[in-house]
Amino acid sequence: MTALRVQDVTVAFGGLRAVDTVALDVARGERRVMLGPNGAGKTTLFNAIGGQVRSTRGRILLDGRDVTRLKPFRRAHAGLARTFQITTLFQNLTVEDNILLAVQAFSPRRYAMLRSAARIREIVERVASLLRDWRFGAERSMLVRDLSYGEQRKLEIAMALAHQPRILLLDEPTAGLSTAETENVVSLIKGLSRDVTLLIIEHDMDVAFAIGDRFTVLSAGAVLAEGTAEDIRANPKIQAIYFGESG
Repeated sequence: MTALRVQDVTVAFGGLRAVDTVALDVARGERRVMLGPNGAGKTTLFNAIGGQVRSTRGRILLDGRDVTRLKPFRRAHAGLARTFQITTLFQNLTVEDNILLAVQAFSPRRYAMLRSAARIREIVERVASLLRDWRFGAERSMLVRDLSYGEQRKLEIAMALAHQPRILLLDEPTAGLSTAETENVVSLIKGLSRDVTLLIIEHDMDVAFAIGDRFTVLSAGAVLAEGTAEDIRANPKIQAIYFGESG
């Protein structure tokens, strides 16, 4: 079954086609990694899928539902979540409070006094589960501004998972991380349930091949190649354009 379908999507800014007639089918539970040089259109495609920019043409379907014209929060309620290249966290709140806010954002009722005891318990348990699964021990009570950059990136992914999305877009989740931080984040991503479909932008090839099932390479806004790790490694066009080699 297809979790995410991108049908001939184009995103144009004036005369520039940042994304040019891209077609993409991602199966449920798949880990699809987007590769390509800077300026290839990867983040713009993510923005089109997430609703941060409007596609000029084409359609985007989540589990068969056309969400092309839905606003980002409507897509989120349809089961889509994403992270960004730059962290978007509440720096003056604790780790636990950040996760609590993320969980509450998708609660049927925003105000605690209007919730049933069962719903409050469900929220508390969900926060505790995310703190445990994403290895926040003593850090749970730290202010976000006092965390390392790697811990902040990890927190952003945990918050994106707060409402248990079916599809998660990760935009360069290991960018700027140390080797140890990268290994930690990769381990956590690999441990995610296959109930969650992943679409990931990643420049570190070791990370990409450690996480991905299949790979899509963009160049100049268009799909250059798609396939397994073996297909990508053996493709002379990718060697020439992405890796800067002649093959």
